[in-house]
Amino acid sequence: MKKRGIILMLTGMLALGTLVGCGNKNDEGTATSGEPQKIKIGATIYKYDDSFMSYVRRAIEKQTEGKAELIMNDSQNDQAKQLEQIDTMIAKGVNVLAINLVNPKAAPSVIEKAKKEDIPVIFFNKEPEKSAMDSYDKCWYVGTESKESGVLQGKLMADDWQKNKEKWDKNKDGKLQYVLIKGEPGHPDAEARTKHSIEEVKNAGIEVEELAIDTGMWDAGKATEKMDAWISKYGDNIEMVVCNNDGMALGALASLEKAGYLKDDSKYVPIYGVDAIPEVLDKIKEGKIAGTVLNDAKNQGKALVELSVNVASGKDLLENTEWKLDDKKAVRVPYVGINKENITVGEDAYK
Repeated sequence: MKKRGIILMLTGMLALGTLVGCGNKNDEGTATSGEPQKIKIGATIYKYDDSFMSYVRRAIEKQTEGKAELIMNDSQNDQAKQLEQIDTMIAKGVNVLAINLVNPKAAPSVIEKAKKEDIPVIFFNKEPEKSAMDSYDKCWYVGTESKESGVLQGKLMADDWQKNKEKWDKNKDGKLQYVLIKGEPGHPDAEARTKHSIEEVKNAGIEVEELAIDTGMWDAGKATEKMDAWISKYGDNIEMVVCNNDGMALGALASLEKAGYLKDDSKYVPIYGVDAIPEVLDKIKEGKIAGTVLNDAKNQGKALVELSVNVASGKDLLENTEWKLDDKKAVRVPYVGINKENITVGEDAYK
């Protein structure tokens, strides 16, 4: 009996120790333990295989290191899928949403979800309508001024045409005959770049003639298909190729090279893009693409993460940052026109 009593006593002590141990573990997991809870950012990219957005994604991933947990989603150019991803991220307890919309018109649906859970939301790259932005006080945008990219692209085109008119005006009619590969119809960047690039050329006193315009949906493969058809139809009458982004500029280049262009001055066709992705910077150095406009992926990613961390921490949106808000609740990262003369500016953006 004595032996049995000792065993029972030891068993009781072990049980008590286990309970005390469990109690300490639970205490350590609470907010009162003195360890700050890690910020959780829920982000979506409209599609991972977009050339420019792949660099924005890398910038976001780099900027979040040591600052926050990042849940990143590829929405695969499917708005319904993106909305489901947002529901899942909210269920996982994200502190802030960073959303690159598939369709800017879906912004009210995203805002409704965020507002219901009192979660801040920062849109980037694809800007919602002002009315949607104004519907929620915890909603902002990080991106660029769409018009600026078109104006700068047009300036590059106009300056180059005036310097090289004798060589580039193939039919010697004094007009600039061009084709234009447009991004997604209705996308603010696509509409602004299309309009303002050509307007800027006209403002320089250059007479233009549009041979063809069609959408390439930001996609290199689609741009190659369009360019193949236009080369077949217009051939040497094409004196310039204008593209709303660099991915499509690379697609146009592939088509032109396949058709025997760009081998020498007599077969040269200037191509212009927007984004200044490294692949295009290389082609500018090789003399195969005339110019582009730096869409600063590095600083857009930096601004997005800095703002996200601030609002998720309950701080002022712009605290300890270099950024400023405009009247549309937006942080605008400036564009820069890039050609051979200042190629290092584009290269420095990726260091």
